[in-house]
Amino acid sequence: MTEQPARPDATIAVTGATGRLGGRVARRLADAGVPQRLVLRDPSRAPELAGATAVAGDYGDRAAVRAALEGVERVLMVSAPETEDRVDLHRAFVDAAVEAGVRHLVYISFFGASPNATFTLARDHYATESYIRASGLGYTFLRDNMYADLMPSMAGQDGVIRGPAEDGRVSVVALDDIAEAAVAVLLAAPEHAGAVYSLTGPEALTLDEVTAILTEVTGRPAVYERETVDQAYQSRASYNAPDWMLDAWVSTYTAIAKGELADVTGDVERLTGHPATPLADVVRAARD
Repeated sequence: MTEQPARPDATIAVTGATGRLGGRVARRLADAGVPQRLVLRDPSRAPELAGATAVAGDYGDRAAVRAALEGVERVLMVSAPETEDRVDLHRAFVDAAVEAGVRHLVYISFFGASPNATFTLARDHYATESYIRASGLGYTFLRDNMYADLMPSMAGQDGVIRGPAEDGRVSVVALDDIAEAAVAVLLAAPEHAGAVYSLTGPEALTLDEVTAILTEVTGRPAVYERETVDQAYQSRASYNAPDWMLDAWVSTYTAIAKGELADVTGDVERLTGHPATPLADVVRAARD
């Protein structure tokens, strides 16, 4: 469909405003004085933001989402929580957006999304992207690498990151950088119609380098312990997680081992006007 410049009273909708990424986007839009609609499963949990209106819209409730998006031109679609039926939920949301007359969908995807990606959930993101492309909506895909902000929590209580990543590298990206990029796209959506941006940090790191940075910045010792694939499944068996979730957890590391998360792009700087934030700065800011 053909994109037209937004009217002065254009409405933007943001999903996931109670989460790490959607919340950052919503706060930036509020700070910029941009009216927005926060689409949430539970509107009572919405953050208090100037110019923001909270409405109910569970991804699986097509009628509710359609009503929530009526009159909205641009939508930030943060991917749904990781569930076995995630792609079905995404499709229902996209169908509702079409029915509501949405003109541009900014979808939070994953780095290297493809039908053959090693990381199993990246395949789900590709399936969602394909559905959006076929929907007739204007779209922009933000393919984010692993979040730099989550690296400290990967180390666990014992300070050890365990997994079969071998000596592979990952270009972890700051949530603040992703949020800033998303706002830039939302505010100038016609300029980004059909674009796919791969958002990364400024360098690709091995998990040995990641843990060395965590140790230096936090003062808490962290190390990377290499596992085989079999060991990775065995060490996570106690969680009694379903098979699809175990596959997702383990394939995060095997994707790193295969080099599928190692590329570094300039898309963060292209969209935000500043270089991507190094992991050390992300961890340091979280401690301050």
